[in-house]
Amino acid sequence: MTDTVAELRKTPLNARHRASQARMVAYAGWDMPVEYSGITNEHLAVRTRAGLFDVSHMGQIEIAGADALAAVQRISCNDASALAVGQAQYSGLLTPEGTFIDDMVVYRMAPIHFMLVVNASTAAKDFAWISEQIKPAGQVAAVDTSSRYALIAIQGPASREVLQPLTGVSLEDLGYYHFGHGEVAGARATISRTGYTGEDGFEVFVPPNMADRVWQALLEAGRAADVIPCGLGARDTLRLEAGMRLYGNDIDETTTPVESGLNWIVGWKKDAFIGHERLRDQKKNGTERRLVGFEMIDRGIARHGYPVVAGDRRVGVVTSGTQTPFLKKAIGMAYVPTDLSATGQEFDIDIRGRASRARVVSLPFYKRARA
Repeated sequence: MTDTVAELRKTPLNARHRASQARMVAYAGWDMPVEYSGITNEHLAVRTRAGLFDVSHMGQIEIAGADALAAVQRISCNDASALAVGQAQYSGLLTPEGTFIDDMVVYRMAPIHFMLVVNASTAAKDFAWISEQIKPAGQVAAVDTSSRYALIAIQGPASREVLQPLTGVSLEDLGYYHFGHGEVAGARATISRTGYTGEDGFEVFVPPNMADRVWQALLEAGRAADVIPCGLGARDTLRLEAGMRLYGNDIDETTTPVESGLNWIVGWKKDAFIGHERLRDQKKNGTERRLVGFEMIDRGIARHGYPVVAGDRRVGVVTSGTQTPFLKKAIGMAYVPTDLSATGQEFDIDIRGRASRARVVSLPFYKRARA
């Protein structure tokens, strides 16, 4: 059954999106803006200036108690003990087989208080899994606090100069994957130097009833820099250029961090965590397939689900693909046999019945210049 608008969940900014003539689509059970002024225009705005995103559909799960660290260490593949208060890390929520239930960002709010930001499509599943799996840790509780937050992201090279006049938090002193607390446009806020675009930027957690005020203040503060609202379409092309994996496409319950090239989010020095046996085996003995980045040699755009072909055999599948507005190349990611995964290797992709040549390149496709 197709979702109707009435059945879809709405973020606190839904009315603002509709009043601003955004093109709305159903996404993960939510009524979300896919574009305002065009995906290409929004993508280029983020790469060259800044763009504003409503990501309030993301879920928040908080874990607190005397044994909160032990609980997070059990369910998260990364090493949360390395986090200082005010610091975050990218991680995975894994099955016992080492595959992704979800990917997430883990925030250390206090010594015995963590917040996990998870995907909208998996938030309910994640919460049920987490609630059950932290029980052996001891004195700890998990709470789904998604309804307490609206989440607004400002991303791009002008994001700091736009956001700073609206807050007393020193953004220059806020390191990458660190966060601070204060006010933004008079709203109580948590400001995190994180994002999903490959650019410098910030994600701002505010009470839902203050979301529209903050959104409008950011657009007004960004008027001189020509900051524009952006939708899910540009968010997807931006993250793909930056080589960031999308849950449900590039990673899921059939893939592991080792197969997907995310070894760096695994706390290999931890004694144990859910799925560690499988990952240690794969690290030692290798895997039959790997996720690779590729560029098209022949004309054509390889989309999600297109077969990867070697000779007359299907050997893999494209997980993400597009023609990028900034790099102006047809790029994508695909799972291929390990012997086809080295940089420079070539293979064919079946694009609507036509074999089109592609070449493996290193990830990410795009990396911003560091100051």
